[in-house]
Amino acid sequence: MMPLKGKRLIRGRANDLLRCLVLVGAGATLLLAACEKRAVPDTANMPALPTATSLGEQSIEAVADYLAAAPYATASQALGDRLLLQCRACHTFAKGAGHTLGPNLFDVFGRKAGSASGYGFTRALQDAEFVWTPRALDAWLAQPQKFLPGNAMAYGGLRFPDDRAALIASLMRQTTDLAPTSATKNEN
Repeated sequence: MMPLKGKRLIRGRANDLLRCLVLVGAGATLLLAACEKRAVPDTANMPALPTATSLGEQSIEAVADYLAAAPYATASQALGDRLLLQCRACHTFAKGAGHTLGPNLFDVFGRKAGSASGYGFTRALQDAEFVWTPRALDAWLAQPQKFLPGNAMAYGGLRFPDDRAALIASLMRQTTDLAPTSATKNEN
């Protein structure tokens, strides 16, 4: 007969193993959901994405206006929120949350690249002359190293335009204070 202390130890380890398996299973489910099989887009018929130097003049709008327009108005929020989990590995999104491996992305839209206070950007981002807009972020997310050579983001990119639109829409919702204006409050 096994002593009581030994039974507790085995039961405790079994519970720890079960918790670990549940966490691994949940992580695998999220990973598989974000990696569903789809047809590879026909890049021959797609317009070339700009680079940091070819972006040119950009129209800076309110985030609410970007979210109301295509492709962000119709982007899948569930897909975007799943893809946003990848960003959370290196970035924070809340106001005042500070930086981690990557810079905090709160209020990133409309901000000059490489200008978040207190973060050590690469020389390439410090010298970049573009502003973060959905158009710039779309090109960045497709191929970060091609968009701006010399950046330190260790990310291979998102090849599907619908994925990028969903991710950008979710990022706009997560990193912007979209509180209703006083005019909107009076209408309710």
